[in-house]
Amino acid sequence: MRGNMCPALRWLGLAAMVCACAGCGHGQPASADGSGSASPAAQAPPPQAPPAAQTGGFDGNRAYELDKELVAFGPRPAGSEANSRQQAFLISQLKSYGCPVTEDDFHASTPAGNLAMKNIIVKLPGTRPEIVIYATHYDTKLLPNFVGADDGASSTALVLELARSLCARKNSLTVWLAFFDGEEAVQEWSDTDSTYGSRELAAELALSGDLGKVKALVLADMIGISNLQIPRDANSTGWLTDLIWSTAQRLGYGQVFLNSKSSTEDDHTPFLKRGVAACDVIDLDDAAQRGIWHTTEDSLDKIDPRSIALVGHVFIESLPALEQKIH
Repeated sequence: MRGNMCPALRWLGLAAMVCACAGCGHGQPASADGSGSASPAAQAPPPQAPPAAQTGGFDGNRAYELDKELVAFGPRPAGSEANSRQQAFLISQLKSYGCPVTEDDFHASTPAGNLAMKNIIVKLPGTRPEIVIYATHYDTKLLPNFVGADDGASSTALVLELARSLCARKNSLTVWLAFFDGEEAVQEWSDTDSTYGSRELAAELALSGDLGKVKALVLADMIGISNLQIPRDANSTGWLTDLIWSTAQRLGYGQVFLNSKSSTEDDHTPFLKRGVAACDVIDLDDAAQRGIWHTTEDSLDKIDPRSIALVGHVFIESLPALEQKIH
């Protein structure tokens, strides 16, 4: 994703990326499991999420364990062998929940050549034809030792745990759960070098004539760090952002879903460009300010299961609100 951060934060993110590529980082390179250096703090047990009964059935501790398993694959850029193994894991998990899985294989023309990519989509027919999509990207940025515990794994774990809940029940709206490949730029973010998977799905829906059935896309990205503070994305659709944020307020999460604004280009952008209401739920600014975004510091020890749990709770509770809003 690309954000419209203040100049200081933008400089910090650029410096962090340069250091990561040079191998200096903000600390020692991530270990094989993404846990970073073996300091006592990193070895401490992670905090626990609230019981699932308190978060609408969304199990934040289970989501944290999924994040841990994703990080264990190591760096997972689009087209890599590790990403192929991650794809098999995602498909296996979804099928174990009883979810119907569609594998959308495609080839993307990138600055590194033609890369094989795969969108993984769960399509849950509802009693109504209107479609709501909950989405994430699962690839990681092509950087040395970058395991993306927050940027990629946290939101993927969230949508996996969301699938476990939603696939087990009948919903009024038709619900799709989309796992996008190729969100990250292969070289430098641009309209043509980024969001490969979401652009592919949006184009497919436009060609099939089904795009008009998609009434909302809710995207999660970078939602796993401690002390989460998510600003409103100024690029997102106003009414949909209001619905997500009012749901968070009702649940008591106003200290996390803030009224301040930021601007981000992300996997919601291809849908916005085609007239689909879309909302990006992302804490990019904090991650950049802490030196986590696109550095080896984006490791498992930065992930708080409570953060994933409360965003998952908001997503679970947003569906009934969307069922009432969409006619």
